[in-house]
Amino acid sequence: MPVKDKVVVITGGAMGIGRYNARVFAEAGARLAIADIAPMETVAAEVAERGAAVFPVQVDIRDEEQVRQMMARVHEHYGRIDVLINDAAIVTHFQAGSPRWPRIADMESSFFENVIRTNLIGTFHCTKHAIPYMREQGGGHIINFGQGNVRNDRMPDSIGAAVYRTSKVAIRAFTADVAMEERENNVCIVSMGPGGAPPGSGLRAIATDETPVENRAKMHWVGDIVQDRYLLACDTPMELTGKQITVQDGKVVPLDD
Repeated sequence: MPVKDKVVVITGGAMGIGRYNARVFAEAGARLAIADIAPMETVAAEVAERGAAVFPVQVDIRDEEQVRQMMARVHEHYGRIDVLINDAAIVTHFQAGSPRWPRIADMESSFFENVIRTNLIGTFHCTKHAIPYMREQGGGHIINFGQGNVRNDRMPDSIGAAVYRTSKVAIRAFTADVAMEERENNVCIVSMGPGGAPPGSGLRAIATDETPVENRAKMHWVGDIVQDRYLLACDTPMELTGKQITVQDGKVVPLDD
């Protein structure tokens, strides 16, 4: 599905990978709705500079009623919703200099709940309230930021990331089941991570515009890793709905568990 003139909703679009994707989709000619709890003046200006239509909507995706209203406003503004990219999340940024999260034994329940409500419940809210519009127009694509599996080969580097990893694997399971529910409505729902570092590089984290300059040397730049993978994911065929996907040689392919 070429995205020129398509309506693409990007949650978490004010910063990070969401902001990067907003620029990529703008250059491809999409009509963008940027949804975030944070100020969006910078990304909105970047999208407009690229000649694309942009509609920023401030929303807390943990709040279902705010999400329902956000989707209604986007649909009222553009008349349709073709693609939803569920990017908004609370993310570990250990390699970018952020403090390491507590181990589970030391973590406050409120911290755990906030990550799950943002990453997983937020994905649920946005998916739920985008689907009716996609059903009505005959189809659409939903791309969730679910990734990984229950194996963990990054210990001890991943200590402190338990709740984050839990949310991301749960999003994969959510994606697989809701995709089966919406297959008959031609709504293709997949999960995909932002991309991995080249083997042997020794680097894992992704630096974005917000990453402190002094930390970028030990990270991969977002443009080198993410590239146009979410743009390509918008053309995922229905036979891959429910799958975790990646991009290889410019094509969308499924990943095995």
